[in-house]
Amino acid sequence: MNVSITEGLDLMPPEFADGLGAWSSGDGTPGAASYDGAANASLKSADADFDGCLQLLKTETVQKLRWFGQTPMRPGLYLRVRTRVKATAGVIPEVRIAAYAADAGGAPLPGLVQVGPSVALGGYGEVVEVSAIVAASARPGVDMAWGTAAAYGHFGLDLTGGTGGTVRIDDISIEDVSGAFLGEVIDAVDLRDYGALGDGVTDDRAAFVAADAAAAGRTLMVPEGVYRVGSSLTLQSKVRFEGRLDMDDAAHLVLTRNFDLPSYVDAFGDEAQGFRKGFQALLHAADHDAFDLAGRRVDISAPLDMAAAAGDITTFETPRALRNGQIYALASTAWDSGTVTLTGAYDPQAPETISGIATPGQIEVGALVTGAGVGREVYVRAVDEGAGSVTLSRPLFGPAASQSYSFTRFRYALDFSGFSRLSHFTLDSVSFSLLGRASGVMLAPDGEGFALRDCGIDRPADRAVTSPGAGCTGLTLDRCRFASDEAAAASSARSSVGINVNADRAKLRHCRFDRFGLGAMLSGRGHLVIGNAIDQGDGVAGGALAPGLVLAVAATGSVVSANAIDDCYIEWTNEHDATPDAGVGASFGGLTVTGNTFAAADALASFHFIEVKPYGTGHHLADVAVTNNLFRIESGSIERVDGVDTTHAALDPAQCVNLTFGGNGYAGIDVATASPALVLQDQNSAQATWVADLGGVLPFGGLGRSVVAVTAEGPILDAASTPVAQVPHVLPDTGAGTVEVVWPVACSGTVLVTVRADRPV
Repeated sequence: MNVSITEGLDLMPPEFADGLGAWSSGDGTPGAASYDGAANASLKSADADFDGCLQLLKTETVQKLRWFGQTPMRPGLYLRVRTRVKATAGVIPEVRIAAYAADAGGAPLPGLVQVGPSVALGGYGEVVEVSAIVAASARPGVDMAWGTAAAYGHFGLDLTGGTGGTVRIDDISIEDVSGAFLGEVIDAVDLRDYGALGDGVTDDRAAFVAADAAAAGRTLMVPEGVYRVGSSLTLQSKVRFEGRLDMDDAAHLVLTRNFDLPSYVDAFGDEAQGFRKGFQALLHAADHDAFDLAGRRVDISAPLDMAAAAGDITTFETPRALRNGQIYALASTAWDSGTVTLTGAYDPQAPETISGIATPGQIEVGALVTGAGVGREVYVRAVDEGAGSVTLSRPLFGPAASQSYSFTRFRYALDFSGFSRLSHFTLDSVSFSLLGRASGVMLAPDGEGFALRDCGIDRPADRAVTSPGAGCTGLTLDRCRFASDEAAAASSARSSVGINVNADRAKLRHCRFDRFGLGAMLSGRGHLVIGNAIDQGDGVAGGALAPGLVLAVAATGSVVSANAIDDCYIEWTNEHDATPDAGVGASFGGLTVTGNTFAAADALASFHFIEVKPYGTGHHLADVAVTNNLFRIESGSIERVDGVDTTHAALDPAQCVNLTFGGNGYAGIDVATASPALVLQDQNSAQATWVADLGGVLPFGGLGRSVVAVTAEGPILDAASTPVAQVPHVLPDTGAGTVEVVWPVACSGTVLVTVRADRPV
C-alpha cells in the first residue's frame, strides 16, 4: 500500500526554497511562530552537499522545526520522516525527528511518543541522515506509535544540546513506507495498526473492534503477544492468530468467519480452553448451528464442565451441535470417582425423594445411588441443601424407611449436568478415547432431543452415556459405537453400563454395544430399539451372561426390532416403577420384540434370551408380541428362550391378555415356545376326556387359557372302532399345564390342539 499512489495524498512538505513561512519554530499548529524573517534562519541556495537548504542557528535548549501542514494518520499507514543535517560552526548539537500529534479536532494527544531517536552530529561538514517511522501500530521498527486516536501530525525535527551552534538542514521528506511493514500480507489487517499492544495487561478490545470494522473482507492478523480482551467480542472478519488472547471465563469470543476448533485453539493457545470457548460461543451466538472440531483431538486431564463453559446460560433449547473431532482423556487423578455414604429417609408417597439427610451438600448432582431397595442406574437429579433432601432420577422399589445410601459420582469427559435444562443438542461424529480413565457423557437433569450420531465412546471407566434425570427425553443414538473397558472380564464381574434412560421416547438405532456389565437400561416408555448390535460375550464356557438390554418399567410401550443380540439377554422389569404393585392397568404391557437375531456361544441350561423380573404383586402380561425372531445356541442347548425371575414376585398367568409369541426360529433350544402353540395329542385308548400336556410350550409360564382349534388328524374312533361324528368341547388349563378335550363318548385318535396363553379381552 502507498497512499500517495492509491489515494493521491500529497505527503511531501514543501522545499525550504519555497519560503520559510511554511515552517514553524513551535509545534506547527495554527498561530505558532514561523521562521519567515527569523534572525536565526536563512536559506542557502548553494551548498556542496545540499541542493538548497535551511541554515539554522540554535538559540534554544530544544530548537524546534515543524511543518505547518497537517500530515494525515490512519491505521495501517506507516510514514518515514527523514532529512540530512550537518554542523558548520559553534557548539555541535544532537538532532532527532520530532512531531506534534493531534486528534480530529486538532487537540494535542499527550502521552504519545512524539520524538524519534537522537543522532549525534559528527565534525563540521559531516553529513548525517536522521529519520523516524510514525504509525498507529507499535510494531517493531516503529519509533512513534500513536494508536488510532491521532488524526494528523505536524512533522519536522528538534535540535538538542548546547546553544550557539549552526547547522544546515536538507529538505525534509515524508513518505509512505507501509509496504515495508505489510510485505506479502497486503490482504491482511494488522491488529497493532489499530492500537493493540499485546502486553497481556492493556485491554485491546477496542483495537479488535476497530481492526475488524476496517478489514472489509481482509484477514485480521493477530501478531505475537498476549492480547487482553476485557469483555465479550464478536469478529466478522477471518482471523489469523500468531499471538493469543486472555479473556475472562464469562467473556465469549465469536469468530464468525472461522468458527472451528483450530482457530479457537490458536486464539487461546490451549486445546481444552479453545474447546470450552468454542462451545461457549456456540450457545451465545446465532451465526452457527454447530462448532466444527475439524478432526482435531482435544486432550483433557479433567472433566469438561460444559455449563461452566457456557457462562451465564443454564437453560438452552435451540438446536446446536458439536461435530467432527476427538476427545482424549489424559492420565489424571481428576478422574477419580467420589463417594459419600449418608443416612436418609424414604417415603413411597414421595417416590423420587430421599429426605432427612444431615449434610446433603456433600452429594453431587449426577451421583449414582446405591443401597438396599435401590434399583439399578438411579441417579441424583437435584440437591436441596435447605430441605436436607435429594431428588432422584427414578423411584426406589423397597428401601427401609430410614437407611444408609451411597452416592458415587463418576467423572465424565463432557459433563452437562450443570445445566438446568438442555434440549436439542447433538454430538455428531465425535470420538471419545477414554482408556478406562474417564466416563463419557453426562446429560443435563432436564431437556429433550439430545442426540449422538456417528459417535464412538471407547473404553469408558464406568459409564458411556448417563442421564441423571429427564434430560434423556427423546434421546437419539444413531450409528454409534460403545465399547467397554471390561472386555477381558467375565460378564458376571463387569460393572460398567453403556447408557441409561429415565424418560420417554428414546431411539437407539444402528448402534453397537460391546461387553458392558449392562448394555442399555431404559426406563420410561415408547422406546425404539432398532438395528443395533449388542454383544456381551466373555468366552467363559457355561458362564452366567449379563443383560444387554433392560426395560425398567412394566408398561414399557416399546419396540425392539432387527437387532443382533449376542451372548446376552433382554430383561424386562419394573424396578423403576413408582408403585411396584400392579394395581389397575396393563401391568407388564406394550412390548414388541420382532425380527431380531439372538445368539449365544455357550450358556447355562437355565439361561433365557428374554426374561421378565417382576417386583410387587398382581402382575401379568398384556399386549406383548415376540415374533419372527431367530434364537440360536451355538454350543450345547438351553431349556427355553423365555423365563420369569421370581426373586421378588411372580407373574399371574391367569390374567394374561393379548400375548403373541410366534413365527420364531429355534436352534439349540429344547422347548420351542409359542402362543398360539400347536400341540399334538395322540390318544391310543378310548377315553371321553383327553388330557393334552402342553409341555411348557407356552411362554413365560403361561397357562392354556384359550383353545382356538381342535383338528382331527385321521378318524376319531369309539371303543367299537366306529367313527365318531360328534364334536368335542374343551376345558382350558386350570393350572396343571394341560388342556382337556372332552368327547361325548369314549374314543381314540389324534388331534392337533391350538392353544393360547391369553384370552380375548
